[in-house]
Amino acid sequence: MVENPRWKHRPPGSTWGDFGPDDQRGRLNLLTPKKVLEGIAEVKEGRAFCLSLPLDYPGGNGLNPRRHPPKLQPTVREGRPNMNFALRDLDPRFTDVISDDACFIHLQYSTQWDSLAHVGQLFDADGDGIPERVYYNGYRAGEHVVGPQDPGGSEPGARALSVENMATACIQGRAVMIDLEAHYGRARKLVGYDDLMQVMAKDGVTVEEGDMVCLRTGFSQQLLEMKKNPTEEALHRSCAALDGRDERLLNWITKSGLVSLIADNYAVEASPSRPCEEDHCASLPLHAHCLFKLGVNLGEIWYLSELADWLRAHQRYRFLLTAPPLRLPGAVGSPATPVGTV
Repeated sequence: MVENPRWKHRPPGSTWGDFGPDDQRGRLNLLTPKKVLEGIAEVKEGRAFCLSLPLDYPGGNGLNPRRHPPKLQPTVREGRPNMNFALRDLDPRFTDVISDDACFIHLQYSTQWDSLAHVGQLFDADGDGIPERVYYNGYRAGEHVVGPQDPGGSEPGARALSVENMATACIQGRAVMIDLEAHYGRARKLVGYDDLMQVMAKDGVTVEEGDMVCLRTGFSQQLLEMKKNPTEEALHRSCAALDGRDERLLNWITKSGLVSLIADNYAVEASPSRPCEEDHCASLPLHAHCLFKLGVNLGEIWYLSELADWLRAHQRYRFLLTAPPLRLPGAVGSPATPVGTV
């Protein structure tokens, strides 16, 4: 750890400063060429699996009232919708028919990545006794992550820690599948450290430093089966989710050296989480531990069922994962179209 210009104190157990004073990638720094080669070594069949839901799933806004399905619309040419537009209307010599569109999209509606600018905490980073709004490695709200209410907020966005850092890291390497649905079905289940270790032991799964970890719960498959009309029960009271209040589970995430934590469910961890017993706590403790402390990106609502079934049928659990987000400067989250190759 080196001296940092943005903070005097770092959160206990965090990686702040470990990858340099101005680091914005966190544990992605462990996704080395060696880990890419280890991922490539898992490719035996040359078969690829799409790990994204259609981006208009889950349907509606019952999962998160602030996020809505994408809206497609044509661009405009000569005052008319630029869809099936015959250029001969502009010049009788042309034979082209043009379609061109635009999209208004909530970046974290469907299959998505959380950047390190997605969740920060109130934390006394400068040692003056007053908690500040800070993100991973001490980057500040209002200065590095800017909202419309902040000075200079006419152009809001993440000026540090945005998904662009993930895109330029490429996010390709070895991934590990942990199949929770195979053991717990689709009943609601809070998965703590003991549960996770039992599942991994039964399936012979090992996680090593630099691995990306995927958790199949069946949630996204369930969404597909509901054809964009999910029930309240399915959205909020079904399938396994990690227990973010389990300190031993959080400690395992730290010690494992995993690069990113990905699930086919909403939030990876149970949301809402179990009630906290302290006077002050994070509402999403696993998000705080991963995004704020460790610099571990979270992937949510991925489609893992087809790949997980194939891996189980072939008695495998490792694969090559390629999963960059959009290279969209300033964004705190991004859709993804990940590919798993076996």
